[in-house]
Order: sequence, then structure tokens, then C-alpha cells
Amino acid sequence: MNIRIATIALAAALPLASCGDTNARFPIAAETVPSVAKTKVAVGTVEVREVSLPAYAAASEIVVEQEGGALTVVPKAVWADDPVRGVTGALARSLDLRSTASVAAEPWPLAQSADVQVEVRIDRMIAKLNGEFELSGQFAIAAPDGAIRESVQRFAVTAPLADNSPASVAQATGVAIDALASDIVKKLRR
Repeated sequence: MNIRIATIALAAALPLASCGDTNARFPIAAETVPSVAKTKVAVGTVEVREVSLPAYAAASEIVVEQEGGALTVVPKAVWADDPVRGVTGALARSLDLRSTASVAAEPWPLAQSADVQVEVRIDRMIAKLNGEFELSGQFAIAAPDGAIRESVQRFAVTAPLADNSPASVAQATGVAIDALASDIVKKLRR
């Protein structure tokens, strides 16, 4: 009798298992860095700490601004990766491609500590109605061994937003992160 109940329960669960997630998944579109010489920086290694995002940006749903400033979820569209991990990885990649330093996201993969740590706290990450993607907050550069002067700096970058589609938001997010990386590289320059 127990086998029959288990068989019926399994048969009932199979159609539900095939329903699956129908959301479209969008990765942060990595901006292609122009093929120019890398910027010389004063350090050899950089660790990018986990980026801090506001709650609406840390959620898996993609949100856009509506009339009146409300942020609403784009139906059936989510980020392809955890947003914190995605933004942290995109920033580390952009810093690595733009500078002469070896850059990795935390946890630092080498036995010897990185020369500097970059910590980014984003307070606004919004696909705005006016056709701009806004990314603002602050970044800090910590140099435990004094490799360079430590600093904390506010930033505000924008990127063009073709429309409020998830693909456009993903593309603009990548462009804005790349612009932020450019600002950080300027602080790391020799």
C-alpha cells in the first residue's frame, strides 16, 4: 500500500517538475575595453571586495524606474547571476583589463595578500526614465602595507539606456561598471 501511495505522489509531481522557471535570464553585459595600452598603476595586485548593493539592486529581479520614481520589477526577467557576485566580478574583470595590476574578486586566491583592496558601496543603481542608467556611491582603496595612499571617494557615473528592456538595462549596467573601473584605475595610477 505504501508503494502505491509513493507511486501516485511521484506521478503527480512529474508534471510540476517540468513546469520550471520561465524567466529570461540576463547577464551583466561586460563592456569591451578598447585595445589600448593598459594604464600603469602603482600596485601589482588588487583584491575587489564584495560590492555592497541596495536591496532593490541585490534582488534577482531586474527593476526599472516608473513615473513618480517608483522602481518596479520587469516581468519574467531576472539577472543571470546573483547581482552582488555579478557586479563584483564585472568590476574585477574591468579593473584587470584596464590596469597593469593583477586583479581578482574576493576571496583572494593567492597565498600572499593583495597590495590593495578596493571596496565599493553602491547606493543608487537605477535604470531611469530619462534614458540614463545611474550608478553612484563610494569606493575605498585600502593599502594595509602602505603600497599607496589610502582613500575614500564618492562616485556618480551614468550610461546611456536605449530603453527599459532587460537587455538594455544589462548593457547599461556593464557600461556603468566599466566607467567606475576607469575612475578607480585613475586613483591607482603611478
